[in-house]
Amino acid sequence: MTDPTRLRRARWATRAQFLHLGVIAGLFGVHVPSVASTYALETRALAAALFSSTIGSLIMLLLAGRIIAAVGARTTAMLSGWAFCLALLLLLRLPAWWLVFPVMTLLGAGESLYDIAINAEGTMLELLGGEAVMSGFHAMFSVGAMVGAGTGSLLFRLGVAPAMQLLLVAALVAASLSVASRAMLPTHPSPEHAEAHFAWPRGALLVIGLLILLGMMAEGVMYHWSVLYVQQELGAPPQRAALAYVTFAGATALMRFAGDALRARVAERHILVAGALLASGAMAAVLLVARPGVALIGFAVVGVGLATIVPILYNAATRIPGVSRAAALASASSIGYVGFLLGPPLVGGIAHATSLTWAMGTLIAASLLLVLGTRRVPLTGG
Repeated sequence: MTDPTRLRRARWATRAQFLHLGVIAGLFGVHVPSVASTYALETRALAAALFSSTIGSLIMLLLAGRIIAAVGARTTAMLSGWAFCLALLLLLRLPAWWLVFPVMTLLGAGESLYDIAINAEGTMLELLGGEAVMSGFHAMFSVGAMVGAGTGSLLFRLGVAPAMQLLLVAALVAASLSVASRAMLPTHPSPEHAEAHFAWPRGALLVIGLLILLGMMAEGVMYHWSVLYVQQELGAPPQRAALAYVTFAGATALMRFAGDALRARVAERHILVAGALLASGAMAAVLLVARPGVALIGFAVVGVGLATIVPILYNAATRIPGVSRAAALASASSIGYVGFLLGPPLVGGIAHATSLTWAMGTLIAASLLLVLGTRRVPLTGG
């Protein structure tokens, strides 16, 4: 199990799996307006469809541990990957609008289960290899998101129909993740003694979980609503609006690749505060100027600001006295994942009541709350 060649192959396979998840997330983000236009969904109905995805994800948060324990991370990743690829290729080919809701539930469930499986694989690879690799894995997700959004933009320029775009990409991703799954670890070694994998959040751990929730909520706003904002509020064509996602995801990926080196030189508290202020300021500029070109630049700056926030907070959770690393991460990530899932439907509800411009302002509020909460977080110096 600890054979270096096996571990090296498994690391590359896991990087590919994170990339696949990012591609699907990026392409879906580009096609949120396509779902709305194909089925004539107004903002409230679209928010309800996104919430269906949230329901599927939350169900898998409760079941994923048992599923992965029963069949292993490798098999779980392959089967759940097929599930969300199937949902994606069906999404714009449904005979009735109400079928969007069960398909979105399948999409959310598949992505959530896949995400947990490949993170379990990444955690085990860190343990067996004795080196930090998770930051690079999550950077590959951002690269995949940029690739997925960029592919959607290119296919729009080439005149490829949205439904055909989803079919082509879903088929390619399904085939690729199947190949990558074969190189993942066949099994994960069992611990020698029973371990607690969750700690009820309280005190500093609760604060960290809530801050992760805010950070992931901000990311969720960008992943699900940035393209629709540029297209609907600013009047950009689909191929240009898709670049909003590309610039955000690309900047996030680059900053995450540089994040570990930056943390070695600059105090984490300074990075977190500066990043949150940078993200809130950039989003404020985007909403005030309200021009497509400014939005593309501003979203890239938002990506730079948000990129290191969640990784820093995950590391902070492991420093809570009296709580094991695994239990702290499980607790903090569970709270944070709720933010990523609930953020998009929350924005949809605000957009329905006011406008999407006001709703995008939730990112500003979340970023400023992050700044206020850093005082109670155990952060390290550079």
